[in-house]
Amino acid sequence: MIGLNVDKATISGKKFLMKENSEKKNILIIDDKAAIAKIISVYLAEGYDITYFSTPIKAMQWLFDGNRPDLIILDIRMPEMNGDEFLTFIKRNGLFKDIPVVVLSGEESSDIRIKMLEAGADDFILKPFNPMELKIRIRKVLK
Repeated sequence: MIGLNVDKATISGKKFLMKENSEKKNILIIDDKAAIAKIISVYLAEGYDITYFSTPIKAMQWLFDGNRPDLIILDIRMPEMNGDEFLTFIKRNGLFKDIPVVVLSGEESSDIRIKMLEAGADDFILKPFNPMELKIRIRKVLK
């Protein structure tokens, strides 16, 4: 569990930014690097509520507790379970298969990008990434 405080909110399974507007969509970030989640939250805070987990296992527990994000941002290489395993699991699960997934990864291999898109990812963005590009792509996926 990461005990890092960011903008008066804890990032281990808690919301980065508290809901001020119940109309905001929720984005679930799954990445073993907390700094990535913080960067994303800074750029998306105005329009989205952010929930972050450092492992797919913790994110699965959160999903099975009845939580449902509007979109998932997913890294590939992580401890305990890789992002591709998580993606395959949720896309085969009737409860979660319709949640859009944007993969955000440093994996430059075209084969891996194709594999993730075939497995059900709605988009694939390479790290390092431009936060404004990510914001636009998220908006397009959520239309």
